[in-house]
Amino acid sequence: MDSFLAQMRNLGPARLAALAGVAIGMLGFLIYFATRFSSQPMELLFGDLAPQDSKAIIADLDARKIPYELRANGTEVLVPGDQVLKLRVQMAEKALPIGGSVGYEVFDKMDSLGATNFMQNINMVRALEGELSRTIMAIDRVKAARVHLVMPKREMFTRETQDPTASVYVKMARGRLEREQVMAIQRLIASSVPKMKPGHVAVIDEHGALLSSPDDTDAMAMISNQEQMRLKAENRLARSVEQLLESVLGPGKVRAEVRADMDFDKVVTNQEVFDPDQQVARSTVTRNENTQSTENDPGTVSVANNLPNAQTNNGGPAASSRENRTEETTNFEISKKVVNQVKEGPNVRRLSVAVLIDGLYTGTGEQKQYQPRSEQEMDKLSALVRSAIGFDANRGDQIEMVNMQFQVIDLEGEKPWMFLGFTKEEVMRMAEGLGVAIVAILVILLVVRPLISRAFEGAAASADNQLLTAEGLPGTPQLTGPAPIPEEEDISDELIDIDKVEGRVKASSLRKIGEIVEKHPEEALSIVRNWLYQEA
Repeated sequence: MDSFLAQMRNLGPARLAALAGVAIGMLGFLIYFATRFSSQPMELLFGDLAPQDSKAIIADLDARKIPYELRANGTEVLVPGDQVLKLRVQMAEKALPIGGSVGYEVFDKMDSLGATNFMQNINMVRALEGELSRTIMAIDRVKAARVHLVMPKREMFTRETQDPTASVYVKMARGRLEREQVMAIQRLIASSVPKMKPGHVAVIDEHGALLSSPDDTDAMAMISNQEQMRLKAENRLARSVEQLLESVLGPGKVRAEVRADMDFDKVVTNQEVFDPDQQVARSTVTRNENTQSTENDPGTVSVANNLPNAQTNNGGPAASSRENRTEETTNFEISKKVVNQVKEGPNVRRLSVAVLIDGLYTGTGEQKQYQPRSEQEMDKLSALVRSAIGFDANRGDQIEMVNMQFQVIDLEGEKPWMFLGFTKEEVMRMAEGLGVAIVAILVILLVVRPLISRAFEGAAASADNQLLTAEGLPGTPQLTGPAPIPEEEDISDELIDIDKVEGRVKASSLRKIGEIVEKHPEEALSIVRNWLYQEA
């Protein structure tokens, strides 16, 4: 122990400071290495948080004494990976994160006894707005949403009432809301508020663009329904074609696309049709007339017969006549057909069908070769497709069937990379630790060891120089180094002049002097020269 302390004293302040710096650096490195690979990696607990949610979550983590990290300007909170699921469940018990809006939990912190009716109504509207905002934010690609409800209060002594209205602000993470999604938001809010119509809900995006208005709600609904009916008919026909051909060619060998031109017009037809060939006697009227008359022969025409008061001479015979008349009238009812026809879509105007069929393959593995199908087989398949879709040439239907090679797709997906049972993340962590260990070993061998060896060599050289230098020799050069050891600490090792030594000398002393001369030849040569100079 005394020799070690003596060596430490011989090092000097500069070398002691260097050794202390190296020791502190190694200690810090060991602490970093231990904490880096003993602690769990940090994983995302919640992201895209509002400032209020971040504050509440951080306060809860501080109370639990759980380490955490903040990123992305405080909108992301990271915790140790082994506690993520547990903390999410615990945060859900406290209704965190709220999402920047207040829902029905506003009533949990409210004193119902001291609340007025006005406050109750306001909190009810706030809660409903918050719950609707959360539901809208659950839609894909919606980053944030705000809902404003206007619930008009019915005035006293009035019969007219105002319908409630709503406005929705939507901020998208990417892309833009589709027309069907906008209509879904309108229906959602209208179904959640009594007496609200979908047309009374206005939706805008973060750019201030109006996505819906009351004027185009009915038109949008009609267009959307027609589009859905068209897509449904196209998918049904395409699926029927694929199922029919896959039963012959095999699964995954057919792709079919159908485009349907449909008519959604409403046509009303009123007709009255008369059929003259179909007559029915409705009524028959028959009239019979019989007439009989008799006339006398006037005789000879003379002047006497034409005088007044003349005596008529009926000398000739009398004439008689008879008339029979029959009249019959028949009324016929002609057959009449009244047709009231209403035709309302959808009606198919025209079909366009495209069918892609894979070919045949021979061989296996790398020797697998593709062969196209024959024209006879393609004709038979085309006939099947025509029958399946109800092909009508008068309607202008078209069918295009193409035989091409399909691109092979690996449906199993890429298997996770493994090495000796370790995952990629585990291997990377072990490689990182091994790299740090190698760097530490190199630092010890190439930096720390040379510094320590040089420090101790300097101390040994200083001690040896003190042994070689006599106290009574003036002008003798001395080795640079720390101050000599006080006499009281090494009295038995007192230095003496060689020329005063009589008798024998210890072999260990001579051997030690030889080692010192080998280590410091220049200093030893200088001392010998001084001795020779003094003797001369």
